Amino acid sequence: MICWKCGKENNIDSVFRNSECSSCHAELHSCKGCKFYAPGSHYDCKESVDFLVSDKEKANFCDFFQVGNSVNNNSEANKKAQDAKNAFNALFGD
Repeated sequence: MICWKCGKENNIDSVFRNSECSSCHAELHSCKGCKFYAPGSHYDCKESVDFLVSDKEKANFCDFFQVGNSVNNNSEANKKAQDAKNAFNALFGD
């Protein structure tokens, strides 16, 4: 699994609630480490979760959690944010 925080590869077979990155000690079973993490979606999740996880960087008990490639998740979110900013600036100027 690639750490959502530092981008380092963690050679682990399964991610549990208490799993941490071996490099930066970020909690891996978190929204930001999940393949369903989608900023801007309902509760920032592509799944139909019924509860808000307020801290997306902390470990949680979500049953929908699946290991994600958080490097791709973050770059996709950053691209969407930059596209929105560019569209705004095109309408109203810098």
